[in-house]
Amino acid sequence: MSSPPYRLGFSTLDQEVCLQDVPVQGRLPAWLRGTLVRNGPAKFEVGPQGYRHWFDGLAMLHAFAFQGGHVSYANRFLESQSFLEAREQGKISRGEFGTAPRRSLFGRVMAIFSPRTTDNAAVSINMLADHYVALTEAPLPIMFDPETLRTLGPFHYDTQLKGQLSTAHPHFDFGSQQSFDYLTELARQSVYHLFATAAENGRVHHITSVRVDQPAYMHSFGMTQQYVILAEFPLVVRPLALRLSGKPFIENFTWQPGRGTRFRVIRKDDGQVVATCESDACFAFHHVNAFEQQGEIVVDLVAYPGPAIIDALYLDKLRGGVDVPTGHLRRYHLRLASGDTRYEALLQEALEFPRLNYRACNGNPYRYVFGTGNRLSGNFMDQLVKADVHERTATTWGELGCYPGEPVFVAAPQARGEDEGAILSVVLDAHRGASFLLVLDASSFAELARAEVPHHIPFGLHGQYFESPGGGDPRRHLHR
Repeated sequence: MSSPPYRLGFSTLDQEVCLQDVPVQGRLPAWLRGTLVRNGPAKFEVGPQGYRHWFDGLAMLHAFAFQGGHVSYANRFLESQSFLEAREQGKISRGEFGTAPRRSLFGRVMAIFSPRTTDNAAVSINMLADHYVALTEAPLPIMFDPETLRTLGPFHYDTQLKGQLSTAHPHFDFGSQQSFDYLTELARQSVYHLFATAAENGRVHHITSVRVDQPAYMHSFGMTQQYVILAEFPLVVRPLALRLSGKPFIENFTWQPGRGTRFRVIRKDDGQVVATCESDACFAFHHVNAFEQQGEIVVDLVAYPGPAIIDALYLDKLRGGVDVPTGHLRRYHLRLASGDTRYEALLQEALEFPRLNYRACNGNPYRYVFGTGNRLSGNFMDQLVKADVHERTATTWGELGCYPGEPVFVAAPQARGEDEGAILSVVLDAHRGASFLLVLDASSFAELARAEVPHHIPFGLHGQYFESPGGGDPRRHLHR
């Protein structure tokens, strides 16, 4: 089987650059004055050992800054302890999502009693209090300088948080000015801990703890004005097995479809679990949105029939061109009084990496969601999609040999329409062997401009756009 043209997106980028002015084709919106910071794996080998899963590569930050119609670009490795140890020792030193370090028998025994959690924060970008942080699913945020991309060290919560597994997608409540997240404490009696962090001073408020028999793998969650929704897919783990098996993290989880999917609805102000709604088994990485209407909660997410997508994202399969399963936009209706649940498909087009006008729409009824998709069946993500959930229609952007990443929505100043703004997406041009930043008009989905960088940017995961100083609260454009 010949190598797929997108294979380059899963190869290491070692070069770090700082370019004051990159070539721009087209015309950028005059109001676009800020910085897009992207996060994702960029180094897939350390010495003779390679990371096995796409999610495992060592994190690199990429920044595109806009000013006066010009674009500057810089990239820099996130110098986590995982990165520093790998560089100093010349080998993978900590276990990742799908990779376990090579250890001697003594090392394996010691790891049981003194496990070291990875802090390779290669998944997303967010803010905690006034700090810019890179996140992964371990509760170890890493702070960085958004102008230089220099690593500033770990973010320390003001209180001891119990748990080993978190989400890289906290939610921000603009009314209470708090960031909401949860931690899974893996123990003989495992617990989900829901907590909030105040934007003003970083103070942590514990909301509730929910006991669970076998914790589920949950990459994200939903939030409405009043509630947090934890969607427990039947991909679950026995904590003792996780500690003793020696397998990579995700390979300890088992698919138990007979459990179905459980939606735990938790009230934010007092932590009460007001309902547990059940539905058929499915799997999802990403929630899209959730809101309350007429006695029910609507939960939109990108659903898969099962967890095969996780296995398909191992690097040997991606580089070999194995068909990648696709997710689809699904809407769940949760009746709080009865616990009844029903769902419907919202779109025929495949969708992943969903983004929306977060400031205006998160936790509220909405109309538009932007994401990546598949023009060619079984291909890696090769188009951008704008879905209208009212009309159940989709508009797409695609170009032969181009593979776009997550589309970040940036609202125009004084925007009146939900989709009035721009879409920013990093695209791999397989023909040119390099990447560019694509700028679309979010309303028409027409191309406005592209800014070309001189090298390929490995396929990333998530990013955020931040206004320039003086441009208002940087949380204005946060996605999660």
